[in-house]
Formats: sequence, C-alpha cells, structure tokens
Amino acid sequence: MQTKLKSRAAEHVNGDRLLDLFLELAKLNAPSTKEQQVADYLIKALPELGFTLEFDEAHKNFNGEVGNLIAWHEGSDPTIPPLFFSTHMDTVLPTEGLNPVIKDGVIHSDGTTILGADDRAALAAYLEAVRAIIEGGIPHGPIEFILTVNEQPGLVGATYMDYSKAKSKTGYIFDSSGDVGQIILKGPYSSRIWIEIQGNSAHIALNSEEGNSAILIAAEGLSNMKLGEIEEGTLANIGIINGGELTSIIPGSVTLAGEVRSFSEEKLNAQLKHMEEVMHQAALKKGAKVNVRTEKKYLGFEIPKDDILVKTVWRAAENIVVKPYLTETLGGADTNVLNENGLTCLTLGLGFQNIHSFRECISIENLLNTGRLTAALIEQWYINHRE
Repeated sequence: MQTKLKSRAAEHVNGDRLLDLFLELAKLNAPSTKEQQVADYLIKALPELGFTLEFDEAHKNFNGEVGNLIAWHEGSDPTIPPLFFSTHMDTVLPTEGLNPVIKDGVIHSDGTTILGADDRAALAAYLEAVRAIIEGGIPHGPIEFILTVNEQPGLVGATYMDYSKAKSKTGYIFDSSGDVGQIILKGPYSSRIWIEIQGNSAHIALNSEEGNSAILIAAEGLSNMKLGEIEEGTLANIGIINGGELTSIIPGSVTLAGEVRSFSEEKLNAQLKHMEEVMHQAALKKGAKVNVRTEKKYLGFEIPKDDILVKTVWRAAENIVVKPYLTETLGGADTNVLNENGLTCLTLGLGFQNIHSFRECISIENLLNTGRLTAALIEQWYINHRE
C-alpha cells in the first residue's frame, strides 16, 4: 500500500518522468572542465521552467569549457526570501557510451563506465521538483539554482565563482551517499601539504660516498609521522611520493604530497606543523634540507541545529514520510566553499553509492525521494516564512 504523503508538492513529483530525466542527464558526457553538454541542456530546459540564466567566467581560471550557472526563478510570491539549490555539473570520469542497467530497483551502469549519479541525480531531482511545484500550483518563493563546474578535482568551480551573481543567501546541496533524510550540519577544514626533501644525488657505482638519499630521509620522516586517524575528527594522509631518476642514481630529491582534514582549524594546523617538524628532524640527522608548502583547500562549516534550514528540511522530510537524522562528515563538498563565501547551506543525502567507480549506483527509491524532498523543501520554506 502506498504511503500517504503530507506534502502536496511532493505528490506532484512524477517518478517515471524523474527516472527518464536522470537517465537522460547521466548519458551527457561531461567530465570536469568539459561541462558544455550539460550547460547546453540547461540553457534549453531551465527557461521552459521560468528561469533566467547567467554564467560566470570561472572556467577561464582552469581552461574549462563553461563557467558556473546561476539560474533564477521569481516564484509565485517574491516577498519570500529566496532559497537556492546547488549541485555540480561535472562527473569524475567520462560517461561516454553509458548504458544504464536497472536491477531490483537499483540503477547501475553496465560496469564499463561510471553512472554519474554523483551528482546528476540531484540535478534531475531539482528540475522535476520545480516542474511538480508549477504543475501543482504550489505557492512558493523565489528559487535559485547554483550549478557549479569542475567540482570533482577539489571544488574548483565554486572556488572561482562570481558570488555577486547569486541573489539568495540560504540553501541546500544534495551531494552525499546517505539515504534521503540525512542532514549534514558540519563539514571539515582541509589543507594540502607538499614536502620537498633535498639530499644529494650520486651514481651508486662511481661516487656513492657523495650520495645522500632523499628517499631514505623521507622514509625515516614518514616512519615518525602520525597519519590516518589522528584523533576523532582529524585525518591526515600522504598520497603522493615523487622522486628519483634512474635505478643507478641515489636520489637527491623527493617530494611528498598529502592532505589534512579536521573539524577543528586549530587541530588541522597542529597536524600540519607536526608533519613538517618530523621531516625537518629526519633531514637534520642526514645534513639535508626540507622545503614545506601548505595550501588551504577549503574551510569548515557548522550549521546550528535550530537554524531555519534545519527546521525546514526536518519537517519536509517528515512530510514525505522519510526519517530525518543529523550527522557530520569529513568529506568535502561545494557546501564548504559556498558557506565560506557567505551562502549559508548544508549538505543533504541522496543515497548514491560506490561513487567514483564503475560500481556506482543509486536506488530508484532514493532518486524519487530526492525529487520529493526538494519539492517539499520549496513548499515548506514558503509555509515557514508565511507563518
């Protein structure tokens, strides 16, 4: 027996139409910096739903095809504060030749490509939700879509966004593997670190006595470096080691690259300092030099439990008969960058699984509930502000 929804807006979401739309969007081949196909689709689809469009020029900073898209819908009541929904237009890998397979209510690729549910599922849900709102004659305030490019390599499009083009100040981003109902209130600070060790190169047979292996120095430093889960809420990793020339040459230099994430900016900085210090100590023993460079990836965010964004999504989830729950994540999303730039938002789950792999999938139930929750959010946002 079908569960009775408490949201009039969600009742108008057409599941078959949403599924067809998702499959259509997933087949658009648009990996990071190559999002023109998705942009072209939206240039046609969004005005048909009453949106006006504007692109920024973020792509000029990384040689992309197209910039971030900001789309505006006036709504039926422009006195209501505008609400934005954000997602990214790129996928982590090409989806050329995507052949979707549906088995036991779950959408997969055929195993030769990714599916692209990250995050075409959110984009499809947003479009269907607005269509449902319009078709149902549901009163609503202004709606804004903030659709970024080049998100997958590290939130690059959002970093270079022209934020003067956004009219709204609060919103939601569906971009997490938790089932619909997941509400992420807290995200991490993140920084990259590069450590270059300078020893002395020499030929192993001709002048090995002059050699000072940078790789051995790096190994000693790494053996004393705290990595992995440093403590609850703080992670560190060395993901790249690059050095050496030939098997016969003692390597004179090696570069390590890593990343630290933490809910605490103080603990993040303390871990970065620790990583630098242990490598300096290892180098000092061998008479070598170390150069360290760090780079902020993004800042953390935390939305209070009593914020209107939380209250709205909690009620909206209940109205589509989905159990809401609060959590936090050490994963990064555009949510971090948008909050850093004055757009208050939180991340919501939409239930994709095994992302960034050929095993990626999403259940039809989660896809449908994403559309329903988006529609219910627009409806509930209006109700909250009218009250």
